[in-house]
Amino acid sequence: MRPFRDAAFFKSAARLDQLPASQGEIAFVGRSNAGKSSAINTLAGKRLAFVSKTPGRTQLLNFYALAGDRFLVDLPGYGYSKAPAAARALWEGTLGGYLRTREPLRGAAVIMDVRQPLTELDYRLLRWFRPTGKPVHVLLAKSDKLSRAAARGVLSRVSAELLLLAPNYSVQLFSSFKKLGTDEAEAVFCRWLDPLTSTSGQGKEFVAVAD
Repeated sequence: MRPFRDAAFFKSAARLDQLPASQGEIAFVGRSNAGKSSAINTLAGKRLAFVSKTPGRTQLLNFYALAGDRFLVDLPGYGYSKAPAAARALWEGTLGGYLRTREPLRGAAVIMDVRQPLTELDYRLLRWFRPTGKPVHVLLAKSDKLSRAAARGVLSRVSAELLLLAPNYSVQLFSSFKKLGTDEAEAVFCRWLDPLTSTSGQGKEFVAVAD
């Protein structure tokens, strides 16, 4: 099962009352310019999300349809300071309401730049999401930018920090450029969308160390 390969744009939503009916979905979120759109496109094997060098480009909740009335949801990046205050408040209010109240949400894929993981904004999101009881899987994106030893060092440190936050927070290395970590990520997300589906790598608690 490769849930994102047949993904197709479904709709964009600016408000919570515009969200579609759903049987399950995974939210992708991260600081602006952390590599979120590239990660989505790598998992889909095609261009779904718009990749921009300009932070804050994603301003809506973008729903991409998967099989079985399930969705991948691309959320606005957080921490973009140059957006107008009114727009930031709207995005943050919608983003927050979605993450805290969306019943079909199975978990959050949090994208972090491996060179700058666990910023204060990342910690705020992780702590804030924790009361939902839903899992988080962190993709340490752009891991090809570091040596193997350095990347594994970051992975070990982030894993230890996540364990202090919640037992269902996990992490792996990921690189869109090198296509590193795609199988590991897909296994986690498949388990979230359909716990009864068995795929390679499922049934293991991640910390994924990719060679």
